Amino acid sequence: MYSVRRWSVRHAGAMERFYQAFERAVVALDPLWRRIGYERLEKPVAAFEKVVKGFLFDCQMCGQCALSSTGMSCSMNCPKSLRNGPCGGVRANGNCEVKPDMRCVWVEAFEGSQRMREGQATIRVVQIAVDRRLEGRSSWLKVARDKAVLKTEAAR
Repeated sequence: MYSVRRWSVRHAGAMERFYQAFERAVVALDPLWRRIGYERLEKPVAAFEKVVKGFLFDCQMCGQCALSSTGMSCSMNCPKSLRNGPCGGVRANGNCEVKPDMRCVWVEAFEGSQRMREGQATIRVVQIAVDRRLEGRSSWLKVARDKAVLKTEAAR
């Protein structure tokens, strides 16, 4: 898993482009999701999302994905669960102070963000604290629902 996670960060630019297209498709399908019912879709979509993002990013399924803001490096892989940047203990070689054999999630995030079109700006966005009630839920469905609501409100 660790080597695939590192591969995803090294290819953050391509992952960003794919994710943007995927997000547009998921948001465009909002009328279908509403007809089926977001709650009815939650378990199967979350299970599929866990497999895909677990493989590619070692995703921890926090329900509030910030991969597009963190250079495709899941900040929830930080042993200290730091959501907005590295602690003061990053080793000189870029590895984690808690897990010395692992690159710091935030060193990876910064490197990945440099490979992304929007990454240099989005990595500076402060992430809100994790809402533990959303753990295990699909962030894909959350994004689709939230963006569809914004789109509807903007059309008024």
